[in-house]
Amino acid sequence: MFSLVVRGGLALVVGAGSLSAVCGCGGDDDKRPVGAGTVSRAERSSTPAPKAKPVRVVPRVPAGVRAGYVVFDRPRRKVLVEHGGHLTFRSASVVKLLIALDYLHDHPKVPAADRALLRTMLRSSDDKAATAFWKRGGQGRIVQRMVKRVGLDDTAPPPASKPGFWGYTALSADDVVKVWRYLLDKAPERDRELMLGHLRQATRCGTDDFDQYFGIPRALPRPWAVKQGWSGFGETPPVSCRAKADAVRVRPISDLGIGRPVLHTTGLVGERRIVVVLTLQPAGSSFQAASARLTSLTKQVYRAAG
Repeated sequence: MFSLVVRGGLALVVGAGSLSAVCGCGGDDDKRPVGAGTVSRAERSSTPAPKAKPVRVVPRVPAGVRAGYVVFDRPRRKVLVEHGGHLTFRSASVVKLLIALDYLHDHPKVPAADRALLRTMLRSSDDKAATAFWKRGGQGRIVQRMVKRVGLDDTAPPPASKPGFWGYTALSADDVVKVWRYLLDKAPERDRELMLGHLRQATRCGTDDFDQYFGIPRALPRPWAVKQGWSGFGETPPVSCRAKADAVRVRPISDLGIGRPVLHTTGLVGERRIVVVLTLQPAGSSFQAASARLTSLTKQVYRAAG
């Protein structure tokens, strides 16, 4: 049997006993408790929206750049992000960490003159100071001693044909993390405080007039302590770090004949994280372009660590 039902201006033809199924306004279904296969409007409105999953950052190494990077969490003793951790690079000035640690290990009392050399070598990356300590320490033997002392796997002295070139020491991002961990956790307190005191106050300009605020200093907030490295961009920067805005000097980058340039940033960020980003830049790169690439990569690496 069918009947005509007018509801809300609409004419509905329904079969006997089926009106409740069509309009949902009667029958046994309305007697079911809430939650028995249904969700009430109140429940729907109070149900929290699912949390958006965090976007995973994958650092993009610029084209033509070879990179090795590691972010290490000290309290958890855990590597948070790593890529090419055992690739070796020319150390450039990063080896000054080893030079300073080796010197302090053998000198319980540091003369005032050597304190001044350590200050300028660590704060402003002075090459003359590094060379003085390098010669006194037996050149490559410094590296050999520190490899055993710290337990380094990928670090080696400069080639035998270039014993005076401390910047030709081979090292990896993984080993540089070990060096920072040794300084922070195992070195005598006197040595740690002396070195960190200088590395926390790294100057904007190196003594060679290059701007060493790339990578960590430019990408990440203070507090930090850093030891940077650069090589292959000539003896004089194309733009003077110390020049005033109205007196910028522009100079060509000379070819030193040592291949592609390297640019490294290493350091302690806050008190928890050790950040190391080592790069071999494309041949002919300007210091500004290489600095921008490294700084961008450092930001991405740090964000990828979470």
